[in-house]
Amino acid sequence: MAETPLSLTPIPVSEIALGQPLPWPVYDAQGKLLLQRGFVVASASQLEGLVANGYFSDSRWQFSNERPAADKSKRIIHASRRRAEEPAAVAAAARETAVRMEDVRWHVGETLFMQVADNPKIRYSVPLLGFAKQQTIFVGAPMADGKLEFVREGQLFVVRAFVGKKAYAFTAAAVKSMLAPHPYLHLSWPKQVGCTVVRQDSRASVNIVASMLLDEEHAAAAILSDLSVSGCSALLKHPLGKPGQRGGIKFRVCAAGSEEYLDLKVILRSVMPASEEGGDLRHGLEFVEVSTRERLILSAFVHQTLVDHLA
Repeated sequence: MAETPLSLTPIPVSEIALGQPLPWPVYDAQGKLLLQRGFVVASASQLEGLVANGYFSDSRWQFSNERPAADKSKRIIHASRRRAEEPAAVAAAARETAVRMEDVRWHVGETLFMQVADNPKIRYSVPLLGFAKQQTIFVGAPMADGKLEFVREGQLFVVRAFVGKKAYAFTAAAVKSMLAPHPYLHLSWPKQVGCTVVRQDSRASVNIVASMLLDEEHAAAAILSDLSVSGCSALLKHPLGKPGQRGGIKFRVCAAGSEEYLDLKVILRSVMPASEEGGDLRHGLEFVEVSTRERLILSAFVHQTLVDHLA
């Protein structure tokens, strides 16, 4: 079996900013260099591609602490600028840290989401069966349409999970696929696990088409750029109303494996340019009178999106 690049860790979305140079080189799942350090991410599609397919070396966890003071000050300035220009993106990603696999309070039966590293569109949900510390992780065998999926030895996966208020992500390779006494899979032991605390007000970066109505007379199609349990940001070409106006917004999300239609009451809280270059206007909306069912759907969708974006 070929040596697996276990020293690589999925890229955390909160560490990348549009228009800013990459602080470290980016590799693919097999360890091949994709982008040099300093490459400037210029578009949202590039950013999505990096988050879906990019990896960096575990040494990066120490790298940020070894930068010269001048570089740190520049990073602080850039972070401040991003907080002013992109509040939704900053709110979406809580501070990420690296932890050891054995330090996470895993529970047998916990659902893990496995994404094929070289084909991000292929995903499986499997139960955690247990692990042998520093050796392998035991998970249920991946299935699709009720049938076992073929998994080759050495196949690399991005594995994500949501445990309590924390989201975790790590890369692992298939060590061995077992059929007896029941189908299950051995995954390699990760050196490090990315961890993010998901706060109640955490916002997930999204790209959802929505229908927005204010004061029962001003209607328009909008694009939701971020979403939380308590509100969202909607991008429109022109201002739809003034802060304080009430209305509603309708959109669809996929939560817990099913598509759900939401029709929520909102209050417009702010209208501001989405960027310094002009263009779209960001409408900050607060959800009001949210039912228990709607809140559960929003919570499930936001948490799962944050887990997906962690890697």
